[in-house]
Amino acid sequence: MRYMMLLRLDPAKAPAGGPSEELMTEMGALLEEMTKAGVLLDTGGLQPAGEGGVIRQAGGKQTVLDGPFTEAKEVIGGYAMFQTKSAEEAAQWASRFLAIHGDEWEITAEVRQVEEPA
Repeated sequence: MRYMMLLRLDPAKAPAGGPSEELMTEMGALLEEMTKAGVLLDTGGLQPAGEGGVIRQAGGKQTVLDGPFTEAKEVIGGYAMFQTKSAEEAAQWASRFLAIHGDEWEITAEVRQVEEPA
């Protein structure tokens, strides 16, 4: 089963300067372990929300909004796609992802199963 993990964080509570070199080294080791285990399908960090855009549709009409936007309380900072045998296994990998961030980060992982074609 495939699972998507969305990493949510409050930009105001993230450490200045972003992830430390130590965090990136530990993350690299975890990603390598996940790849060797055949669990990791894809992962990536996202540019700040102000660099993106939003397309809204209402009443059949689309509106395009380009950043920068007002500061959001919480944004998606990254994602990962897992291939696991169960939701519990996906949650365990997500927990390890979060643990690497240590005490400096206030971060949440939302893990959801990907709908597969019938």
